[in-house]
Amino acid sequence: MGGLFQIKRGHPAPIFTITTLGCKVNQYESDAIAQQLKNSGCDSAHHKEKADLCIINTCTVTQKASMQSRQAVRQVIRSNPGARIIVTGCYAQTEPDEIKKIDGIHHIIGHGDKLKIPDIALSKGKGPYPTLTRQNILSEHDFKQIPETVFGNRTRPFLKIQDGCDTFCTYCIVPYARGRSRSMPLENVLENIKQLKQAGYHEVVLTGVHLGAYGLDLSPKTGLTELLNRIFESNPIGRVRLSSIEPHELTDDLIQLVAKADIFCHHFHIPLQSGDDLILKKMHRPYPRSLFRHQITKINELLPDAAIGVDTLIGFPGETEKAFENTYSLIHELPVTYLHVFPFSSRKGTPASRYPHQIDSKTIKARCEKMRSLGHAKKMDFYKKFTGKKVEILIEGKRNRSTGLLKGITSNYIPVHVNGDDNIKNTLARVRIDKVKSDNNVFGALY
Repeated sequence: MGGLFQIKRGHPAPIFTITTLGCKVNQYESDAIAQQLKNSGCDSAHHKEKADLCIINTCTVTQKASMQSRQAVRQVIRSNPGARIIVTGCYAQTEPDEIKKIDGIHHIIGHGDKLKIPDIALSKGKGPYPTLTRQNILSEHDFKQIPETVFGNRTRPFLKIQDGCDTFCTYCIVPYARGRSRSMPLENVLENIKQLKQAGYHEVVLTGVHLGAYGLDLSPKTGLTELLNRIFESNPIGRVRLSSIEPHELTDDLIQLVAKADIFCHHFHIPLQSGDDLILKKMHRPYPRSLFRHQITKINELLPDAAIGVDTLIGFPGETEKAFENTYSLIHELPVTYLHVFPFSSRKGTPASRYPHQIDSKTIKARCEKMRSLGHAKKMDFYKKFTGKKVEILIEGKRNRSTGLLKGITSNYIPVHVNGDDNIKNTLARVRIDKVKSDNNVFGALY
């Protein structure tokens, strides 16, 4: 290879590792980079094996995520002396100067150039280091993808069909890290799903930074519901799961389509953020709490077995006790299944970081604990409704290390632990749900 690589003894090809922080989109992109590297003759490192090439795919959605990204970079450098170090992802896009302060990095690569990582990684290094490859992501108009289906090593692979966001919520750095909304052409989506089925997969998870904006940038313009109709008509795979969809983009037509088509998992994830109309306006969220209530009620009417996950952002500047209670009571009253509770943290570069009436950390922590307790109770109530019922699960490829049991996921996102032989890994199986423990672990038996 030349350059910086010092190939480990006994290995004919460079060994690489990829450390991924953050969202499903980042995970998909790490899988794509890994696939490109393997196609170029590289091998992925085995457990705790030292690597020649280390890639850290970072996150910067919060200040804590940025800190964790820096920690991950330093840890990888310490654990792999002599390796070529590449830092990419959202933190690399927004804060390259901060990354440059860390000794031992060779390349910093922004989102617009992620697909160049294998070429940069395998080229002869000239220095000086670190080199910076980064574009103005807001001027990016094309959806970039590798020219083949990304498989990864998951039982339920992700398929990124959209990138970027045009909403510019006042607390969010993502549009500055990911750029404007861009979509994979519809026919390419269908072909990717078809290829996944041919490779033996039973489920695909459609993901994006702003999934509900899918297709609005394409010519001719289309939309997420139109895509799902085409998927329904072509029936390319056993199950299709949707990742997060904004409340105002979770239309009645989309809900009705999921209800009538068995191919779509009965699982919705909705980023509400706040249940207070004034806070929603300050966040620049384009919907009122009444719309969220309508959509949750609609889902429950048409799909009473559906799992409904909700994101909440607690402690936004100006969130009074009354505003928090508006969020809490809205969630409490509705058939929500589980919660992802995020504490607000002031993110440099966003309007909300400059807003008055910042909430103290003690108050935010107490409100988050109350909301998480509600989420735990709702999840348990939902799981217990299925005790004694027979369901279909997709068995994952790994056993639980402590129990030795297999785990499978239902269409409505219940993780069920079962005993079984290895030959049922990565297959669909019928089970009976027997019990739900106090920690919300669900156990069942094959039948």
